[in-house]
Amino acid sequence: MTVYTENQIGLLNRIAIIFTRRKINIDSLNTSPSEIDSIHRFNIVITESEEVVRKLTRQIEKQVEVLKVYYHTNADVVWQELALYKVSTDVIAEKVSVERLLRENGARAVTIRKDYTVFEATGHREETDNLIKILQPYGLIEFVRSARVAIIKDSEGFNSKLREFERLEPGEEVIENEYLNQGQKVFTM
Repeated sequence: MTVYTENQIGLLNRIAIIFTRRKINIDSLNTSPSEIDSIHRFNIVITESEEVVRKLTRQIEKQVEVLKVYYHTNADVVWQELALYKVSTDVIAEKVSVERLLRENGARAVTIRKDYTVFEATGHREETDNLIKILQPYGLIEFVRSARVAIIKDSEGFNSKLREFERLEPGEEVIENEYLNQGQKVFTM
């Protein structure tokens, strides 16, 4: 699911409650600013039937601050996850095969310290999981994976739809309060 919202405190909690009430587990959740100022984008990954996802979409869209919800399958989006792996620097220095394996899997070093090295890889879940299996025998110290980030393949984007809506139904002109920034001057006697 891709959810476009206003940036409001508590909205994420209200959306999470919609999933909790239906006993649906969220596999991955990413929130970030979108391409539109003051509009945020949530990428939510769940494993459910299309009927359940449609109902969830309608329920989430009932939230006042939610502007639009799209649901899609993995085939409908271009997506990636970022993974970080921490391995002992001694192991990397001693075993040339580890460095070769990392290059073959598209990983690159982001931090090299005396006692550990951190590698970064991006890809699909299966690819980042595979690198865990490869690094386990070499003493994988730590691993973390980001939430999925995704872009809808066959979409002109929410940006164009919002701009068209604003063109057809312009909002009222915002008039700034002339006293807003004067603070104490306005109320002194």
